[in-house]
Amino acid sequence: MSRIESSALACLALRCPRCHEGPLFTSPALSIKFSHMHEHCPVCGQAFEPEPGFYWGSMYVSYAFSVAIFTISGVLCYYLLGDPAVWVYVLTVAVASIALMPLVFRYSRAIMLYLFGGVRYNPEATYRAPLNQPSA
Repeated sequence: MSRIESSALACLALRCPRCHEGPLFTSPALSIKFSHMHEHCPVCGQAFEPEPGFYWGSMYVSYAFSVAIFTISGVLCYYLLGDPAVWVYVLTVAVASIALMPLVFRYSRAIMLYLFGGVRYNPEATYRAPLNQPSA
């Protein structure tokens, strides 16, 4: 896996905010397990949950994505279909929201981790296993 130098590109690729190499999620977005995250980065060992309940804040990011999805799908529906019935708007927004849910979930968590996780990019970040010191 190659290292991504830009933090914005690493966030879009859903990579670790510290080393920009390790994946944040264990499985693809189009699987049943789309929400499963690694506890630590497999490359550098960075913890992906800085504190308990950290990702509650990602609901605000998710809300912003949802507003954008509602607005864009409503405007597209209006201009492409010429002001259809209300049920067409509701169905269009519902289908778009459900279809994009895995991506909204993943990017909400990634943005929350990059902005508020307190982790900065370190190109020299490599995984170092803790030393097992013999007990005296």
